[in-house]
Amino acid sequence: MSTTQKDRLRELLEPVAASSGADLEDVSVSPAGKRRVLRVVVDADKGVDLDAVATISRAVSEALDASDVMGSMPYVLEVTTPGVDRPLTAERHWRRSIGRLVEAVPADGGKVVGRIVHADADGVDLDVDGKPRRLAYAEIAKATVQVEFNRKTDEPVADGTDADADADDEDDDMNEEA
Repeated sequence: MSTTQKDRLRELLEPVAASSGADLEDVSVSPAGKRRVLRVVVDADKGVDLDAVATISRAVSEALDASDVMGSMPYVLEVTTPGVDRPLTAERHWRRSIGRLVEAVPADGGKVVGRIVHADADGVDLDVDGKPRRLAYAEIAKATVQVEFNRKTDEPVADGTDADADADDEDDDMNEEA
């Protein structure tokens, strides 16, 4: 049974990411002159900060050094988090994006743009122009988070709090110190 290099990398690196509390989202190897670039994409429910990326990067490097999966040709290791343009393909992607505006393309065509209200094992609940809309994951052909530059700050954020109220509290704290 033949497995690809990507499969072997996933098999090696998934437990490494998991031991750091992260999910291995993607692995890719691409040529870059006389070297290769190994890009490892990780994410977690509460995000992955720079310290966690550094910790995961060291652990990934150690696992790769102890293995022959990359062969003898030199490579550069990049450990990163998913970009905003990452497609929503798993339940955890939807759950991590609660409160965000998404564009979903149902398998039967068309386009649905709405804010994620809830995500569970079977599907996602969206607010589409003030009306609830349920989509089962099996119905969704493609979905991506939409970048919002002018989002109203009085809308609830993903944790259900009011962003303006938090900002007002911080302003009050700063004024009290002055």
